[in-house]
Amino acid sequence: MEIKATQVKELRELTGAGMMDCKKALVDSGGDFKKAVKMLKELGLAAARKRDGKATKEGKVFIKMSGNKGIILELYCETDFVAKNKDFIELGEKCLSIIDEKNLETPDATLDSCVKDIQARIKENLGLKRFKVVHAKDDELLVDYTHGEGRIGVIIKFKLGNPGLKTNEKVKETAFDCALHVAAYAPLYLDRNAVDAEYLKEQEEIFQKQAENLGKPANVVQGIVKGKISKHLAEICFVDQNFVKNEKYKVSEVLKNLSKEVGGDVSIVEYLYYRLGE
Repeated sequence: MEIKATQVKELRELTGAGMMDCKKALVDSGGDFKKAVKMLKELGLAAARKRDGKATKEGKVFIKMSGNKGIILELYCETDFVAKNKDFIELGEKCLSIIDEKNLETPDATLDSCVKDIQARIKENLGLKRFKVVHAKDDELLVDYTHGEGRIGVIIKFKLGNPGLKTNEKVKETAFDCALHVAAYAPLYLDRNAVDAEYLKEQEEIFQKQAENLGKPANVVQGIVKGKISKHLAEICFVDQNFVKNEKYKVSEVLKNLSKEVGGDVSIVEYLYYRLGE
């Protein structure tokens, strides 16, 4: 079958593998992109990326914190010029306000109307790609961070041992640093219990094939696979990653030490990560 140069280029950008390796993987997989990626990973020619895909669209991620509520949304457009346009930015802020005031969880006619009005004025393809609302209880803390003029947005929800810890400066500082961490490391999951079973199964198959290619005994192969899985989980799980401000400690260890210092438990319940174009 014919493999197009654009397919090879896309596979190379995603996996980092060589052009000829990418073309061979596409031929051997019958043009099945997903199978080709897996083949390259099994051969050790492609890294197990934290996040597949590449941010290519223009736009902006907006965040609004309103009491015990956090709202994050992404607007897309065609050009960087429009992403910095005053009307486009005002549209994002207006959408946040509508979601907040109407307690929306999904888009409605009012949101659609606002987007269409601005689209007609700017004369460029744009729209609301996604949004999500996170609610916090009295003993929970919401922290947000926006990076790169709105190319990345983060909201984290923390569970606190008591509501008084919300005003603790050390808690607020560490919570914000955790938001910086998410923006920098883009974890796929909160912890190992949250990892998708199908995803984990696929990674085990990839690591199994890689280990078998080494020609080692079966018991050694299993040890290699176990070690690779453990290392991979530490790379993709938020609480198991090395903390951005001090890589000697994992995020879970930083929070454990913080809890001891402030005299109350501080743990992460949920996090939202929006990267423009994903």
